[in-house]
Amino acid sequence: MGSRRRVRRLVVGGTVYGWCFGHRHDRVRGYPGCGSTVTLWRAGSPARLRLVFRPGPGRAVADGYFDEGAAVRLTDRQYLNLHEPGSVRALLDEALARGVFPAAGTAEVDGWPLFDAVTPPQVPPDRR
Repeated sequence: MGSRRRVRRLVVGGTVYGWCFGHRHDRVRGYPGCGSTVTLWRAGSPARLRLVFRPGPGRAVADGYFDEGAAVRLTDRQYLNLHEPGSVRALLDEALARGVFPAAGTAEVDGWPLFDAVTPPQVPPDRR
């Protein structure tokens, strides 16, 4: 059963961006688990940036254990809620700084490097 995607908007430097969050279980595309995506676009443009978050070593996304929208770096428990405009804005700012937002078409990008850039690793208290 899928969820209805809620389209939201952000304004960055006078440019209006639309965005939505999605979560899917996708065996059809050859990935045997789940993944969360944040899709962003400039108003009036067909170009799309799709940030993809898949679970992996030291990485988790919402799938029953964490709240919906969660992206978690397990090593230091850094967390972003991909439903929150502040989280999406930080990821968008980093994507724009890296120049990964496409001029045309759809670009699918691994979201974890952007996550790492906007949530610097924290030193656990027992290792300070």
